[in-house]
Amino acid sequence: MRLKKITLLSGDGIGPEVSHEGEKLLKVIEELFDYKFEIIKKDFGGIAIDKYGIPLPEDTLDSCKKSDAVLLAAIGGPKYDNLPREKRPETGLLGLRAGLNAFSNLRPVIAFDSLLDSSTIKKEILSGTDLIVVRELTGGLYFGKPKGIEIRNGERVGFNTMLYAESEIRRIAKVAFDIARKRKKKVTSTDKANILDVSQLWRDIVTEVSKDYKDVTLEHLYIDNASMQLIKNPRQFDVILAENLFGDILSDEGAMLTGSIGMLPSASMGDGSFPSIYEPVHGSAPDIAGKNLANPIAMILSIAMMFKYSFNDERIYDTILKSVKNILNEGYRTKDIQQDKCKLTGTVEMGDLICKQVKSFNCKV
Repeated sequence: MRLKKITLLSGDGIGPEVSHEGEKLLKVIEELFDYKFEIIKKDFGGIAIDKYGIPLPEDTLDSCKKSDAVLLAAIGGPKYDNLPREKRPETGLLGLRAGLNAFSNLRPVIAFDSLLDSSTIKKEILSGTDLIVVRELTGGLYFGKPKGIEIRNGERVGFNTMLYAESEIRRIAKVAFDIARKRKKKVTSTDKANILDVSQLWRDIVTEVSKDYKDVTLEHLYIDNASMQLIKNPRQFDVILAENLFGDILSDEGAMLTGSIGMLPSASMGDGSFPSIYEPVHGSAPDIAGKNLANPIAMILSIAMMFKYSFNDERIYDTILKSVKNILNEGYRTKDIQQDKCKLTGTVEMGDLICKQVKSFNCKV
């Protein structure tokens, strides 16, 4: 029996709803496979601000550090937008990533055949898309200093610093190349080396790292061209490597290739010293919270990634992924991926369907 401790951060908005569907899936996995989960629920984001005045309580971070994995649903909402920046939910997220040294963010983008008509991209262009964005997560503009807003010559001036050390670039590049070796053996590194000095360093270091991966093809694209190519011909990509800001933008662009941001999972990982964070890419969507409208698939696929990357269990990863594909192939849809003649379902119903499909594989060991 494999015992795993998971800290669950349900967060805000639709977070508790998609978390509930994730918990149902974990119970099914306990029934079918040789696992036992201890799920520890902690406050994080807006709910923590409401209770404690800060988005990331020390107790929450401590629980995360002592777990085998962290599941994070969604945080934030309009009611927190006017708080001082250091007290906003998003600042708590940056603190969580830094606290767990989660410097790499993996965001797979898979165009499911059954959802090709849900995307705004022509299906003949989109068909066969299967890529992953590897985003550096703890450096760049989001963390660089100096930063702030101050008065200069009688007017307000805002400034941030894009800062990367050689070691930061080298370690994220290695993550991208290691992943590419297990896929189609191609890395596309994005930068703005024609303008930014920090991007020139990024390009130089990535090129140096590539020399240790002679079996993997490396190409460099300027970020503006990469953004265009991702829409023009997404099938050309395998692993896209990007710094923090560029990766944030590209992965959300990639989400729309799938038809909905509600379909995109992610993993935020470090060097193994601390547990990884698994979370849907979508936000808290407070406008649909509590209405049984949220798509739980991104959360469910995030759990699949947890088994693949933290628990080294491809068997369960494949089972969950196949279950999601089967349910979509049968025509079931939540509202965000609704199509003509589909079987419209709610959050709870979609979770039930996927759990039932997992059980139908009858793979108890």
